[in-house]
Amino acid sequence: MAAGTALVYDGEMSSHKLLWEDPVCDIEVPERLSSCYDRLQHYNLVERCISVSAREGTDSEIMLIHSMDYLETVKGTEKMEEEELQKVSAGYDAVYFHPTTYRCAKLAVGATLQLVDAVMSGKTRNGMALVRILIVDWDVHHGQGIQYTFDDDPSILYFSWHRFEHQKFWPSLRESNYDAVGQGKGRGFTINIPWNQVGLGNSDYLAAFLHVLLPMAFEFDPELVLISAGYDSGIGDPEGQMNATPECFSHLTHFLMNLAKGKLCAVLEGGYHLRSLSESVCMTLKTLLGDPLPPLSGEMMPCLSARESIQNVRAAHKPYWKCLTYEDVTPLQDLSTRSCQAEEAESTQSNAELLTPQEVGKGNISEVIKTDRFLEMHMKSIIVSLKPPIKTAAAVDESDTHLLPPAVHIPKGLDVKEFKTTISAFDVKLMKEEALSSLLNMLAVLNKIIKKEVINGLAVSSTPSLSSAIAAAHCRKLKVQKILCVFVGDMDMKIELEDGKVLLINICAKQSEQVNTKHNISLNWKEDPETNNFFSATFGFILPVAYSYQPNLTIVIVGPNQNLGKNRISLLISLLQGLAQSQILALIQDTEEKIMQDITNILTGGFIPNFGTYAPDLKENVQMIKELREQFQQEWKLLQCSAKNSKDEN
Repeated sequence: MAAGTALVYDGEMSSHKLLWEDPVCDIEVPERLSSCYDRLQHYNLVERCISVSAREGTDSEIMLIHSMDYLETVKGTEKMEEEELQKVSAGYDAVYFHPTTYRCAKLAVGATLQLVDAVMSGKTRNGMALVRILIVDWDVHHGQGIQYTFDDDPSILYFSWHRFEHQKFWPSLRESNYDAVGQGKGRGFTINIPWNQVGLGNSDYLAAFLHVLLPMAFEFDPELVLISAGYDSGIGDPEGQMNATPECFSHLTHFLMNLAKGKLCAVLEGGYHLRSLSESVCMTLKTLLGDPLPPLSGEMMPCLSARESIQNVRAAHKPYWKCLTYEDVTPLQDLSTRSCQAEEAESTQSNAELLTPQEVGKGNISEVIKTDRFLEMHMKSIIVSLKPPIKTAAAVDESDTHLLPPAVHIPKGLDVKEFKTTISAFDVKLMKEEALSSLLNMLAVLNKIIKKEVINGLAVSSTPSLSSAIAAAHCRKLKVQKILCVFVGDMDMKIELEDGKVLLINICAKQSEQVNTKHNISLNWKEDPETNNFFSATFGFILPVAYSYQPNLTIVIVGPNQNLGKNRISLLISLLQGLAQSQILALIQDTEEKIMQDITNILTGGFIPNFGTYAPDLKENVQMIKELREQFQQEWKLLQCSAKNSKDEN
């Protein structure tokens, strides 16, 4: 199963339906499941998956969580008439039973376990028990059942974001707030992000991942990732009333695929706007299949309320996580939504143009249709319609081609005359013939990326700094609007930055003499043999800046004196594939053979190796990231992870 993506679906689970009128439960319809499958077929995704049959969960499996009394109660509904079913349902909160409910529930349990077994059967650690599991619950409702089950278990890291609104939204529990962090040995292993207003969108969700979940998840180092994939946190949903568009879930999934060597299971939870639900499911599955990620829409600026929640969660978890040790973060008591909640709720609802559950219950379908029409146009604008038949192209020395996987395409070098205009500004006449040939091969790979004949590429060069400058100039000639260049190592950078079409991030060992500016930022990263990560820089600065910039192409240049190591460079490149529709070129110094192989593995769909026991970044490095974040958070707003200066905002 490690070679593909499993899909578990059984149409019989659609037989569970409401038999009587109930304005609370009538959003739970069989079409939630069938519409998702229909949309998967529309995008031809079903045929690309490995079909795994569902099975019934056994009583012993169900009783790992539920009591025998509850199991017998549900089992007893199989032969009940409608009146009896309605009476039993009334004893629960927002629940209804159908004669097929027991059978469907057992299929749901068995299907989930089948999926987990399918994913884990491809593991390299055969015969070993799982030690650490990450559960990510992006459903708009708090998963209190999961939290209660694993509250004192340090082998389970549970993350949930959910509507809270100062404990006014269901289930209205004190334990859903940010300071509910677990019990006993499990303290710190429950992460709750309470959303205190509706209308949150892509940038808010992204900020929560970058500044809260991902740093803790990489420190936790799970062996399996489970997603409670509830899409009622998406746009148009009457329960969630949020604004996250379907492609947002592509990016969240992409981040999580970089954990546990890609061992990830997504299990469908909520979602009550059928088009929003089905498109979000498709975006998630396309990412699992390795398709290019669509561009993330909207301004990358988390709102004040989201930042308040993020700050409080970071403060609550600071005692438990090494990644937060050097962060100056304290909890907020005076929240903006508490003092003007009514006014903000009215404003947000008006701006979001979303339905309330009551409006859905009254049969008001005009807003549902409006969201349908928006999504019809939106998906056409963001979806990557054609996946290139070849994923990766490479320009390497002929003697190194045996180091590349067979699927990597090696294009023919181009004629120097074709690039005369591009290279005329550079001193290429002094280059040896071998170096010039390498440069032309690199441009051939770059051409294929820009023309979308391949998704990504790799080029080996004896002059990576010069090659990157010529690559950037060629991109300008081909009207590429925004280019992200990430330099790793000590290099003399020759790229023109005046027009704002290039954002340059330089990760160097030597102190840069240049003053940092919006489009030219240096990270003077100090190496420490005791440190095995680069997470504070990756999640705390590089990715927030890169996602704020939203490039059309990414170039990563690995040069001399780089002090990150192959694992950290591989992780950085893997995460950066979420940008620019996954179009990325890696330029590598010709002396870095091992790094070339590792990066090729990442570009062709492999997973990063394990980082080993977590060691925190040096205090000096963390301090530098904090200072850069402070300096640039007004230009690149995804850097904002607290409510600082909130008095200046409306």
